[in-house]
Amino acid sequence: MTTIIASGTAPAETTISSWMTFLLAAACGLIVANIYYAQPLIGPIGAELGLPPHAAGLIVTMAQIGYGVGLLFIVPLGDLVENRKLVLGILVVATLALLGAAISTQPAAFLAAMLFVGLGSVAVQTLIPYAAHLAPEARRGRVVGNVSVGLLLGIMLSRPFSSFITALSSWHVVYFTSCIVMIVLTVVLRFALPRRMPTARLSYGALLASMVHIARSTPVLRRRALYQAFLFAAFSLFWTTTPLLLAGPDFGLTQRGIGLFALAGVAGAIAAPLAGRVADRGWSRPATAFAMLCVAVAFLVTHIAPSGSTLSLALLVAAAIVLDFGVQTNLVLGYRDLFALGAAHRSRLNGLYMATFFIAGAVGSGVGGWAYAQGGWPLVSWIGLVLPVAALLCFATEFMSRQRA
Repeated sequence: MTTIIASGTAPAETTISSWMTFLLAAACGLIVANIYYAQPLIGPIGAELGLPPHAAGLIVTMAQIGYGVGLLFIVPLGDLVENRKLVLGILVVATLALLGAAISTQPAAFLAAMLFVGLGSVAVQTLIPYAAHLAPEARRGRVVGNVSVGLLLGIMLSRPFSSFITALSSWHVVYFTSCIVMIVLTVVLRFALPRRMPTARLSYGALLASMVHIARSTPVLRRRALYQAFLFAAFSLFWTTTPLLLAGPDFGLTQRGIGLFALAGVAGAIAAPLAGRVADRGWSRPATAFAMLCVAVAFLVTHIAPSGSTLSLALLVAAAIVLDFGVQTNLVLGYRDLFALGAAHRSRLNGLYMATFFIAGAVGSGVGGWAYAQGGWPLVSWIGLVLPVAALLCFATEFMSRQRA
């Protein structure tokens, strides 16, 4: 008999097994990777499809816009529709979009496919609240952090994977491979996931309308979304432009070299379980400030050595690690704060949270391509520095208001 979990039930300590945590983490990683395969490939994809250099950032931006739309209009359905069915339906969209990207030979067709790749990848943001529903309160931050490890590894490993595959064959093969992976994953999740039936009884229109009320009445959501928006814009800016920098005349790296550089970001995945444990202990505020400082320092260190030197390459690697650590730490801290607000509207909270900062990420990618074309890495890095500084200033206003209270 299929297990059915109601959203209002309080899970027992043994509700989520290690196997289920691993499966959810692996699924999150495989799904979210679809958005990031293109980041180190914007050069070869743009050249083959005929995109001008100043428009190359659109390759990443379109996927992020699709993801943002899905977060606002699909992810909230996790509070209304049986979750397993929702995840499987979204994965079908992702699979078809990946096939479309793989066979594209024109820029308009590829960009449209990437829009739907982003839309279909929001399945991951149904799985994360799903894990929070299964986890007991005392371990929720840890469970969400562990599942987020898969998500972060998917983000980090997608870039070297796509670089290496492209170096050996073609970027088309990257998307064909991911299409096959999504088919297999859909079958596995169909049989492995227990059904979870939400208790909400709203129409779709009322569900969407309720999100406006949730956004207005939930200060912690607004704060957390704003902080992560600044940091994720910096993250997208960095990872959209560093492949262009590394492939340029200063460094002259091949796709394999860029893939090895992208592996550095994998070290940032250690932030997720650590942040989950820190949040469970009530240390979210100092950890938030630390995360923002990490992102600021990451851009600052790239100015220490002349571009093209061995030291400057080493500093770029260190910057990638520190940047990813800071961004992922703040992400998990935000998850923990929001999921503590209650089970009935977790998917809507998650959709609003993620949509806000993924739209910011899309802007960061677009600005990154433009800034690199206009002023190279110096302009990119100074814009990147402004973003975490702005986040710190916003966080300081929260801290001061709490001190006055």
